[in-house]
Amino acid sequence: MDAEAPRTLFEKIWSRHRVKEREDGQTLLYVDRHLMHDGTAAAFDALRRRGLAPRAPERTFAVPDHYVPTDTRRVAEIADERRRGLVETLARNSAEHGIRHFGLGGPHQGIVHIIGPETGLSQPGLLMVCGDSHTSTHGALGALAFGIGSTEVTHVLATQTLWQRKPRTLRIAVDGALAEGVTAKDLILAVIARIGAAGATGHVIEYAGGAVRALSMEGRLTLCNMSIEAGGRAGMVAPDETTYSYLAGREYAPKGAEWDRALVRWRALPSDEGAAFDREVSLDAATVAPMVTWGTSPEDALPITGAVPDPDAAPDAEGRAAMARTLDYMGLLPGTALEEVAVDRVFIGSCTNSRIEDLRGAALVARGRKVAEGVRAWVVPGSEPVKRQAEAEGLHEVFRGAGFEWREPGCSMCVGTNGDIAGPGVRVASTSNRNFMGRQGPGARTHLLSPAMAAAAAVTGRLTDVRRLLAGEA
Repeated sequence: MDAEAPRTLFEKIWSRHRVKEREDGQTLLYVDRHLMHDGTAAAFDALRRRGLAPRAPERTFAVPDHYVPTDTRRVAEIADERRRGLVETLARNSAEHGIRHFGLGGPHQGIVHIIGPETGLSQPGLLMVCGDSHTSTHGALGALAFGIGSTEVTHVLATQTLWQRKPRTLRIAVDGALAEGVTAKDLILAVIARIGAAGATGHVIEYAGGAVRALSMEGRLTLCNMSIEAGGRAGMVAPDETTYSYLAGREYAPKGAEWDRALVRWRALPSDEGAAFDREVSLDAATVAPMVTWGTSPEDALPITGAVPDPDAAPDAEGRAAMARTLDYMGLLPGTALEEVAVDRVFIGSCTNSRIEDLRGAALVARGRKVAEGVRAWVVPGSEPVKRQAEAEGLHEVFRGAGFEWREPGCSMCVGTNGDIAGPGVRVASTSNRNFMGRQGPGARTHLLSPAMAAAAAVTGRLTDVRRLLAGEA
């Protein structure tokens, strides 16, 4: 009998969770972890209409994050009735069905994609879903994790399974070493600029190579988080000693003999030597510089040393017209050096960049400096544990001393559904994941960058190459 053909990390997890296949190519998959946030009330209503209850409530975990305020922890103080109702409804539904609820004001509340890894709910080899596109974040630990729609949320609640069509695979290898001042956020923006916002459509991405292995777990989480901005179904990094060290001792991580057995399983997960991917892309880490977006798609990214592009350079009339519309919306002129672009607001937060490593990087830049006159700057930790850790390290005092506002955990300005938005024409330097028109408020103009780059923009009042500040320049 022939030996089994080499398999990718994705194929191993997909095969293990396959329940059955239909003739139309759809596969029924078993779901290990179902994460929910405060925008999923309709799924419980759908269950009630059908006389159903969650099939495996012990595998479902809920947290309010999209609609919670970042200036208070009291549900009663949420001024908007609809937002308050969504937060209260999630708590009621969780209590009714015995679902673990990380409630507002509790010690573990935060953004769903922050608390999953930090509690150990996210683990290698698991199949995880959530009604949020950035569920790809959890793939940093070697899980297969992806976002699902509202009707799919109902299906998973009712059956603990989900019908999916098997995606293709894309390996993105990043070799070499990232330079000083260059982060995982810069790397993923460089990847998206390289392959395009639709470059990974229909694929699960596996990030590999020496530069990826050298990333901390927090850097890997940032990398996988924005896989969806490249069009990917999911993003993954093979588990290794960095993964195991990160997970050890966390609340939901295996303990004792179970941990030893888990390690055996996890160490068999990485893609086999010779495993075939449908596509492969290579990138030299040494060529990546601090990045910033200039347009209204994450693919509109350039090194901070660059300039706003000229629509006349587009290859066709359609492209020229699209770029002209983008620059009109962004209020930018072709040829303007990116470092000459002034900002009005700075947002450090989101499921992309609100972990303790992100805050440390921003605080390093902010320390001993002051937010520029006329700039309003926020720091929003990703969870209560992140906030506690930052305060234990005195980072909140660094930020406050520099003139930043130190907020409570939540999605905040990333999506703006809790009221944290910028006004029309306001230019925001943001560590979030999307710069679409109106994403941070109607008419708001968003530039995506790393936490250190955002802090640099806050203290200079414009998009700035953080490497100059790290080198001691004023």
